[in-house]
Amino acid sequence: MKELVEVVAKALVDNPEEVVVTERTEGRNIIIELHVASSDMGKVIGKQGRIAKAIRSVVKAASTRDNVRVDVEIM
Repeated sequence: MKELVEVVAKALVDNPEEVVVTERTEGRNIIIELHVASSDMGKVIGKQGRIAKAIRSVVKAASTRDNVRVDVEIM
């Protein structure tokens, strides 16, 4: 999942070298933290959070086959 979020985020931003994705596990939940440059924050969130919702939907769909719950947090 971490790689999926990283690829999508790097495609959206102007500074792909500043994209940092970390993953931590809490029981059956996986939390993916996405850090981007402050100038790229709007591109990752999108108008009314649409892009952020789309990223979360894609990750959720991909995680269903692994039978885990994945949360994406944009920092």
